[in-house]
Amino acid sequence: MDHTAFGDTPLSRCHFYRRVCDLPAKVVPPLLGRIIITAEHVWAPIRLAHLGMAVKTYVQHRGSEIGPILSHPRSNRWTLVRPDILDDVRLVAEVFRLSVSVVRTDSAVALPSPADKGAQFRRWPEPLRCMFRPSGLVVVDAIRACSGPYRPVRRRACHG
Repeated sequence: MDHTAFGDTPLSRCHFYRRVCDLPAKVVPPLLGRIIITAEHVWAPIRLAHLGMAVKTYVQHRGSEIGPILSHPRSNRWTLVRPDILDDVRLVAEVFRLSVSVVRTDSAVALPSPADKGAQFRRWPEPLRCMFRPSGLVVVDAIRACSGPYRPVRRRACHG
C-alpha cells in the first residue's frame, strides 16, 4: 500500500483510504487515531485466517482477482469485499455455521492506522491499492468450496 505521498499519520492515511481507495474512512476518536469505515461500500465476511488463506488460493486458481485482505491478527480473522452479498438470513446462517460472520451495512470496520501499536491489531496481507474489492459472492462461493460439506473432491485447490 503506497500512501507515502500522503504522509503517514492517521489523518493522512484516512485521506489515502478516501481518495485512492474510495472508502468512507474517518479517524475516531482523533486522539487515539483509530481509522474506521461504516460498512456500506464494503461488506466484510470475517473468516478464520486459515480459511481465508484457502479461499485466497481457491479464488486465485480460478483466475479471479483477490483485492485487499484486511487481517485482524489477534483474532486470527480476515475481511473485506464488495457489498454484493444478498441480505439473506439463510445465507448469513449458512456461512455462520462455517465460522464466518458477515459485517453488514451500517456496521463499523476498523482499518490499519499508523497509530496502531505494530501489526498485531490490523494489517493488509494483500495490500489495499485502489478501489477494487472482490465480489462477496465469489468469496462466499469459495468459502463453500473450501469448507466442510462443500469441500470439493480435489482438496488441493483449497489447501494452499
